Amino acid sequence: MAEHDLTSPLLSPRSSDQPQTVLTIRDDEDSESSHQSPSNQQSSIQANTHHRNHNRTRVNNGKLTVSSPNPYDFLGSDEYSVPAPTTVDPFRNGTSSISGVYEVIKIILCLPIALARLVLFGACLAVGYVATRIALEGWKDKQNPMPKWRSRIMWVTRLCARFILFSFGYQWIRRKGKPAPREIAPIVVSNHVSYIEPIFYFYELFPTIVASESHDSMPFVGTIIRAMQVIYVNRFSPASRKNAVHEIKRRAACDKFPRVLLFPEGTTTNGKVLMSFQLGAFLPGHPVQPIIVRYPHVHFDQSWGLISLAKLMFRMFTQFHNFMEVEYLPVIMPPDNKIQSPVHFAERTGQAMASALNVVQTSHSYGDLMLLMKAAEVQQERPWSYMVEMARIESLFQISSLEAVDFLDKFLSMNPDTSGCVKLHDFLRVLRLKACKLSEEIFGFLDVEKNGSITFKQFLFGVAHVMKQPLFTQACVQAFAECDVRGDDYCMKEELADIIRQAIPDLAEDEVNGLFNLFDTDNDGRISRDDFLSCLRKNPLLIALFSPRLLQNDFPTAADRTLE
Repeated sequence: MAEHDLTSPLLSPRSSDQPQTVLTIRDDEDSESSHQSPSNQQSSIQANTHHRNHNRTRVNNGKLTVSSPNPYDFLGSDEYSVPAPTTVDPFRNGTSSISGVYEVIKIILCLPIALARLVLFGACLAVGYVATRIALEGWKDKQNPMPKWRSRIMWVTRLCARFILFSFGYQWIRRKGKPAPREIAPIVVSNHVSYIEPIFYFYELFPTIVASESHDSMPFVGTIIRAMQVIYVNRFSPASRKNAVHEIKRRAACDKFPRVLLFPEGTTTNGKVLMSFQLGAFLPGHPVQPIIVRYPHVHFDQSWGLISLAKLMFRMFTQFHNFMEVEYLPVIMPPDNKIQSPVHFAERTGQAMASALNVVQTSHSYGDLMLLMKAAEVQQERPWSYMVEMARIESLFQISSLEAVDFLDKFLSMNPDTSGCVKLHDFLRVLRLKACKLSEEIFGFLDVEKNGSITFKQFLFGVAHVMKQPLFTQACVQAFAECDVRGDDYCMKEELADIIRQAIPDLAEDEVNGLFNLFDTDNDGRISRDDFLSCLRKNPLLIALFSPRLLQNDFPTAADRTLE
């Protein structure tokens, strides 16, 4: 997969998390049951649902532990492992606060300079905005390349962009290598550390960029990027992403369009790692030139972490000089054969960039930033501990970032402690479950370390693992069919209670009410099919409540499905 003369990384781009060694020891009773005929096994299942869920002995971090029965065995679920928490935070700014006497004195000395720089910044922005408005005036056919005379006017704005970089303290910028001709590499990709790179590339290359739709409404900036014939994309809309890929391919194939610039990480990082790549730059199948940007520093980290734009601009204005290095890497050609997918193309490009930067490429993505900001929004003490390397989650379980944020909302409602862990009591409270054997088994299914608490990463891996089971969707549909006693596509409270009490016999009336209200998402006093399926999609662990009734009515087991 790697091209060792070009892309072999100094450090492995893959996560160092290794799967845990799992030693499974089945009871003699389970061994005997394996020799029973299928009909006898099914009778045993119907007689005692949890009899199928054998205890397991496993070696976990050097400790011998006995796991509780698996309440999702009827779906075909088996043991699963959760990677150890990562210590890497790709979004943390190393100098988010001003510290040290040197920095304080420097800022005081640079205050008059900062005022002059602010005036220069404002003047250049205004001149560039006026020049852009003139270049765009009367231009209707924006689906075709910009006419040359309009592009010449945009040189005024491009020069203003260079003076804006000067005002931010980038008096000189070190370059290594050269941009490849547009005919050879119509697509360029770059790592993304700050808002400085788009300004630099606007001046240096004047490319077409791919950007979020929200950028169009930004004052001044929205007008300027429209002159770059920006390709807007909504990262959460499959239709929008598909249209963006089509536009990238169309413009890359036409030499009259400028280069297409993408930041495949999808957001800014601190530059100390390279995050997983989105595939938009690699799906069209055109040659790609990677560009890497570094910001060497000692006292001031210029990365755009979880700090405000105003604070970052102020720190830039109050530096004597800010260092920036731009390196143009050799062009990477698309695969010659159809067998190698765009994923391999992206991996080769990522390895080349990670090797040149001398950093590790992780499985973090924009989804991790969403989780981090959500945890910080509710003032969690360790918000970075809620990152899960979303690219891996999406690849393994097809769970979207929006779904992961919804599950984080659910987890945060369980009142995690300062270390980000949730105990059994709060877990049961949110899921409206009473303390019983089945509830403990559900919690034990998530508690892979068997220490009496669960982290968000364990919670997310557990629910995603359940949802991925091939029988999960069928189980949800059949569970509602069992609840729909009258056949009118609705389930009443009494019908729900009768079925759940087969799993939890001593369920009190108020506990039934709690579960009914959870399933009745529209609060109309009855559970429709949509209510039921939506609830199980948001709370997939609750499917275990219906396993006794499903197994009594010949619900196909994983073994049955395999045989079929």
